[in-house]
Amino acid sequence: MTVRPIRVFGDPVLRQQCAPIDEIDDGVRALVADLLDSVALPGRAGVAAPQIGVGLRAFSYNIDGDIGYVLNPVLVEVSGDPEPMGEGCLSVPNLWHDAVRSPYAKVVGIDLDGAEIVLEGTGLMAQMLQHETDHLDGKLYLSRLTPDERKAAMREIRESDWF
Repeated sequence: MTVRPIRVFGDPVLRQQCAPIDEIDDGVRALVADLLDSVALPGRAGVAAPQIGVGLRAFSYNIDGDIGYVLNPVLVEVSGDPEPMGEGCLSVPNLWHDAVRSPYAKVVGIDLDGAEIVLEGTGLMAQMLQHETDHLDGKLYLSRLTPDERKAAMREIRESDWF
């Protein structure tokens, strides 16, 4: 379909809880195509539906060249001691801060045929799963920063040329 523009910090759609997908129709199929096209660009690990302006529970991923999507994902498990991990976000351009994440994560959802999808892993996969499900719950990675890191990030946002 098409690479969609990414919504940035301050856009209300990024702060809203996303609705579950109740029916898989042509609109949802088009959304998945756009999510896959949008995540395929270099340097992108994941794109959540609200980042392209759609308030539905869906995201795409691109981890080590493995590109896919999941509908109605639920973060069902995280484990290990949470630790600071360098993280950025397409919706908060040009910022990189240490967000506190668990080293392992597991998400369960469905595909376009309604079949169950299970995504799990460590490292970048775990980080992406937590980051993208946060988006679907109306949270940006900024909420996972320590208070001092968050203060520094907010200053950088206010001083940015995109805000």
